[in-house]
Amino acid sequence: MRRGGPGRRFWTDRRAVAGLMILLLEVILVLLLPVLFGMEPNVTDQTAGFWAPPSAAHWLGTDDVGRDVLARLICGGQVSLLVGFCAAAISLGVGVPLGLLAGWKQGKWEYWIMRLADVFQSFPSIVLVLCLVSLVGASAWNIVAVIGLLGWTGIARLVYANTLTVREREYVLAARALGGRWTTILRRNVLPNAVGPVWAVLPLRVGRAILSESSLSFLGVGIRTPQASWGSLIQYATNTAVFVGRPWIWVPPAVCIVVTVVSLQWVGDGLRNALDPRFYTGNKA
Repeated sequence: MRRGGPGRRFWTDRRAVAGLMILLLEVILVLLLPVLFGMEPNVTDQTAGFWAPPSAAHWLGTDDVGRDVLARLICGGQVSLLVGFCAAAISLGVGVPLGLLAGWKQGKWEYWIMRLADVFQSFPSIVLVLCLVSLVGASAWNIVAVIGLLGWTGIARLVYANTLTVREREYVLAARALGGRWTTILRRNVLPNAVGPVWAVLPLRVGRAILSESSLSFLGVGIRTPQASWGSLIQYATNTAVFVGRPWIWVPPAVCIVVTVVSLQWVGDGLRNALDPRFYTGNKA
């Protein structure tokens, strides 16, 4: 085990730092490239034609209606990352308060919140997401809301378990004995100590949200043309001719998804090791 604070332990984990740098680079590219190079993901290039192979004019060729695949890849990254981070933020915003209330109040609060979590977790997640997205529509924000609202259970259970432990600590008991309001105690004493492990889980939630959106789009019920996402670009692979003969269409978005999810896992592992030194392995890889 190495000494040092959480920040030092995180920055000495090379995989976590590499994952963070990759994510930052992706965010910068998907935000700046369309502006700097005027990328238009929905414009048809009639000169290049349909299913044009990679060339100097179109580095990843064109799709079935002559749109630049690279432009759709970059702009689709905006949608995929937006879904991932916003859905995780919604899960965090719902799961943390419910977990705190269940662990602090106990009694009926604990019973009903935990039973509600059991109900949500009893359904196959992809089936439930499919049904809800079909009902509310397949826009990006609807997908964000559905994935985010269905992903709160794991965070709530984690915060609930930590709150049960923290509420019996001496400093919390002292604050209660001094007559502090329970809302103040939760905010100042319980929340900072109960929510720590959640930061290690949050990158994994982002990755799961990106995979969920990609699965929905691949199945044809997620992001739909003319809007692009990494998942909707992979949908071209369902065509055997494209899968075998035009790998430049679907391989780049597949690689982007894999690299992003793996980077998020590295960051999550690094945060876990940094926040709880007992798990620190001194990974240099």
